[in-house]
Amino acid sequence: MKVYIDKIGIPRLIIAILFIVVLVTANFQGLPMNMLLSDVVKRFGMYGILVLAMVPSIQSGVGPNFALPIGILCGLVGAVISIEYGFVGFPGLFMAMVFSLPLALLIGYLYGKLLNAVKGSEMTIATYTGFSMVQFMCIAWIVLPFRSTKMVWPIGKGLRNVFTIEKTFGNVLNNLWHFDIYGVHIPTGLILLFLFTCFLVFLYTKSKTGTVILAAGMNPEFAKASGVNINRGRIIANMVSTVLGAIGIIVYSSSYGFVQLYGAPLYMAFPAVAAILIGGATAKRAKISHVIIGVLLFQGLLASSMPVANELFPEGNISEMARMVIQNGIILYALTKVKGGKYVD
Repeated sequence: MKVYIDKIGIPRLIIAILFIVVLVTANFQGLPMNMLLSDVVKRFGMYGILVLAMVPSIQSGVGPNFALPIGILCGLVGAVISIEYGFVGFPGLFMAMVFSLPLALLIGYLYGKLLNAVKGSEMTIATYTGFSMVQFMCIAWIVLPFRSTKMVWPIGKGLRNVFTIEKTFGNVLNNLWHFDIYGVHIPTGLILLFLFTCFLVFLYTKSKTGTVILAAGMNPEFAKASGVNINRGRIIANMVSTVLGAIGIIVYSSSYGFVQLYGAPLYMAFPAVAAILIGGATAKRAKISHVIIGVLLFQGLLASSMPVANELFPEGNISEMARMVIQNGIILYALTKVKGGKYVD
């Protein structure tokens, strides 16, 4: 039994049991299970690519990408440019990704160079880099010369904090080939895009470049002695991670139906880091299966626990508190995997 528990991992086992307990409790409370499970499936697709962005950076030895907001900001820039030029539907979604790619590649390259200069303190540097870029873009969202009435304030200058994209590319993936099973809504396009992106990242990890990056991340000294250019591998991994962050937020916004600017990306890295660690990843090892399991458990638990908490404690904002306790508890687990700014197993 101990062997099986060690293989599954205690944190993953606890979250899985808690998820099942919450679902059973919701059923006894008479909550609409079809709506609850529909929300779980939707959040699985919404957050999936953002969690997937952790894989390249972990495999390169940099650790979880706490600077995910950098990639998210690149994606948001692509989204607002797509809306500014009037693209709607699938062309709007596609062009948002196209506009974000050059910026994500450039920023990812510069960020990789930065991490190579601060080896051993990646987590601290990554967190503050992400925070700094979010604050910088808070100024940029005000001064950038966007004119679309879908995004700008009716009076004054700048883009609104939150604006709907229902008339542009909102829910285009959710509505693609969607269907219901016993009342549970399945957003087929959203799930397929996430799984297809997982497949692309899997192919990347099996490629020559991916193998070199993995070797450099697992044992940098051995890789260096074998002639592997570790710094180059870390830069490529961060470029891929930043691109995935950009695409991830575009898919997230499309499924959510809104674009959120200014301070919204500030803490989006922490749930993604927590999800992949709950899925079974460590600070030096991550696989696609860790992403899929982690997103399902983490987002499933968050989605299902809030309605249950609302039923148990109808007064006050208990459900939001419960969400914060669960989320930050898992993040605390992530922080126990680091020591002195260096990641450890």
